[in-house]
Amino acid sequence: MAILDDLRRLEEDITATGGAVSGELIIGASTIPGAYILPKIAAAFKNEFPAISFEIRINDSARIVEEVAGNGLLIGIVGAKLPGVKLNYQHFAEDQLILAAAAANQTLSQITMEELCQLPFIVRERGSGTRKSLEMLLARQRYTLDQFNICATLGSSAAVKEAIKADLGVSVISKHAVLDELERGTIREIEVTGWSMMRSFFVVTSPKRTLPHHYQVFLNRLLSP
Repeated sequence: MAILDDLRRLEEDITATGGAVSGELIIGASTIPGAYILPKIAAAFKNEFPAISFEIRINDSARIVEEVAGNGLLIGIVGAKLPGVKLNYQHFAEDQLILAAAAANQTLSQITMEELCQLPFIVRERGSGTRKSLEMLLARQRYTLDQFNICATLGSSAAVKEAIKADLGVSVISKHAVLDELERGTIREIEVTGWSMMRSFFVVTSPKRTLPHHYQVFLNRLLSP
């Protein structure tokens, strides 16, 4: 009830100010959109509406979805849908996943799936949207992670990047996360024959909640072409 009371007060405040776009936006996001996409959108929105402030909470996709379902967040941005949770998922953006290796790694620039299964492989933790997307992409090729030579399970994209650069193994990671490293040449991309690795990001909201005005304006901006 406390959250509902807060929302009513927010709506009353907005009515009193003639619908002005102001207030704090608390947005949940999984690692890639939260660290590499959302800050730029927030900056542009803040430039247009100076009375807005942001809190961006970053966690894995599963946790963000749980927070939206449990009314802890009004808007989340995630890289995977969770089955069994009745929420609204709206397409937000496309993301390219790549197979990344250290610059010094001796693996060929193009390999087959069979060859990939033999390489030391780094994965994200369970609950990660990147891991969920990887599992779905592998399933289309009739593979599972059980067939891979997993050398490490890590809890963030930053940790995966550092492990790749240290040549602990190779990993599938969002291209957004390694753009700087690709440009500097500390990480390189390996092509996997016949495997296109694209996924979607989604904006997730609860069908049971009515968004305050400033949240609705921001949501419209997120979903605009």
